[in-house]
Amino acid sequence: MTTLRVALLHLRIGVMNDLQYRVNFALQILQSLLALGTGLVVLWLVYSHTTELNGWSQPELLAVLGVQILMGGVIRALIQPNMMRLTEDVVQGKLDHALTKPVDAQVLISVREVQIWQAVDIVSGAIVIGVALVRLGADLGALDVLAFAVALAFGAVMLYCFWLVLATGSFWVVRMWFLPELFEGVFQTGRWPVGIYPQWLRFGITFLVPIAFAITVPAEALTSRLEWETLALAAGFAVVLFAFTRWFWRFGLKNYTGASA
Repeated sequence: MTTLRVALLHLRIGVMNDLQYRVNFALQILQSLLALGTGLVVLWLVYSHTTELNGWSQPELLAVLGVQILMGGVIRALIQPNMMRLTEDVVQGKLDHALTKPVDAQVLISVREVQIWQAVDIVSGAIVIGVALVRLGADLGALDVLAFAVALAFGAVMLYCFWLVLATGSFWVVRMWFLPELFEGVFQTGRWPVGIYPQWLRFGITFLVPIAFAITVPAEALTSRLEWETLALAAGFAVVLFAFTRWFWRFGLKNYTGASA
């Protein structure tokens, strides 16, 4: 309970700090609109030459785009800021402040930073999903909604683990400033269903960088394509990946030499 209280306190402080810079809200809206517009134009160009892409219709691809935008907002609002602060703290020897607290250090370093205005993408992604469902005329049942929520949660956990593994690498590599650009380039593959890619790339963005689990699988739940075996695989992989990430984080801490070392 102490860990939870401290984590919530740091989360609240992070939100309050970001709320000071309200001009960022207007800038984020502009950036989100540009990104959304670009995605819609590309989608329109593709479907101006075909009626389906690997069996996916235009409204179904719109749902995939919405999930990708929504998940991107979660990453940039909650996950990426904390992981980049971790890499900076390792470089500057400031990680001691988190390690000396009487709470779980992994929890603490995961909630210290919040870029609340990035949540604009969460809202815009949800709107795009809503439009896609209207165009599909989908009549989602309770099980479909539950499957979508569960798949989305598993996807967020897997991307958090992936980010933490990369950030933990700073205990050895130190300079990790390139991580956001590197991740963003890979994350853009999520705008399309994983099935359209060649086998080698499909494997890479499923098990090495879990983009498929985080985006395609939730989108499959929305479009009545999801098989329960796939959801079970996502659950199992999320558990295994989290256990590995937990071990790797503790292993990396052994190589940390901070200000108190």
